[in-house]
Amino acid sequence: MALPPLVEPAEELTQKEVERYSRHLIIPDVGMIGQKRLKNARVLVIGAGGLGSPALLYLAAAGVGTLGIVEFDTVDESNLQRQIIHGQSDIGKSKAQSAKESIAEVNPLVNVITHDVRLDNDNVLDIFSDYDLIVDGTDNFATRYLVNDAAVLLGKPYVWGSIFRFEGQVSVFWDQYGPNYRDLYPVPPPPGMVPSCAEGGVLGVLCASIGSIMVTEAIKLITGIGEPLLGRLMVYDALEMSYKTLKLRKDPNADPIEKLIDYDAFCGAITDEAAEAVAGNTISVQQLKEWLEDRDKGERNFELIDVREPVEREINTIPGSVLIPKSDFQNGSALAGLPQDKQVVLYCKAGTRSAEVLALVHGAGLKDAVHVGGGVSAWVSQIDPSQASY
Repeated sequence: MALPPLVEPAEELTQKEVERYSRHLIIPDVGMIGQKRLKNARVLVIGAGGLGSPALLYLAAAGVGTLGIVEFDTVDESNLQRQIIHGQSDIGKSKAQSAKESIAEVNPLVNVITHDVRLDNDNVLDIFSDYDLIVDGTDNFATRYLVNDAAVLLGKPYVWGSIFRFEGQVSVFWDQYGPNYRDLYPVPPPPGMVPSCAEGGVLGVLCASIGSIMVTEAIKLITGIGEPLLGRLMVYDALEMSYKTLKLRKDPNADPIEKLIDYDAFCGAITDEAAEAVAGNTISVQQLKEWLEDRDKGERNFELIDVREPVEREINTIPGSVLIPKSDFQNGSALAGLPQDKQVVLYCKAGTRSAEVLALVHGAGLKDAVHVGGGVSAWVSQIDPSQASY
């Protein structure tokens, strides 16, 4: 459906702005008034990561007058494969500051406001209230539901994008005119069911494909041109090079969104069974190091099991472990082969998957099994920094 322009136009464009945005100005659908609307727009981008990077750069290049950035993380070398707003010299720097500096190089006429905080119930309404449009590039369900509910409560539209491996999705949510995120996903997937990009990976250039669509939708909303993806979900498959669009509608029976909730509890990082299993059954990487030394001396007997995927084990590993992927525990094939005469110790990348497997192993009767808190990431950072991290 066509929507009215989101913002009023600015009073004028300077000569420098006319020269910079001339390729927009000669498009009849955009023209001078459309560019003035872009200049007057205030857009908040959540995350300066995979999706936020191309979104911020193209919003800045398009002439959006004020860009807000919500980002609390710092630049890591593993980010550079896809987060193109950052460079080698930015490693260790605040992502928000790095993004602001890159935007200044792309377009010094843009006013950039950084919110170097983690978005939560205490700050989200205050931050959102200063902007016309939200662009959501987050990668976890708890924050996505928080963004959605805050946008509904404030009557704000937002552009949403999601990526994983070779597939991306984009839609526009605006409860006043059509569906919101809860109409697409009424409840989050079960904990541990959907791996994050950090666990499952993402094709770097996919971020540009999806991020550019998100910016296109933002420009359409600001200027009131075209038909935005409100009530539609675009799905992109990079391997098949295919786009398909699915229709969305509001759920007439959905409960109204009247307040913010506990989103971590709503989404759940791990299942209740896993949370119960890890209580009192978690060891640190320092403890594991001592246990491995004792095992080498014949003073302790246990089986150390890596529950990640084979491709992850090629990056780094904890010496003396064997690989049995989580899926083999989920389908039951691994349980029968577990040793009955020695303790089982489990690890994954950061501890989430091993916690889920621990619950299954306990359920199979091996009550003395434990898992390694922080996983191999903690092992590399605290015990063996000679190995690569990811």
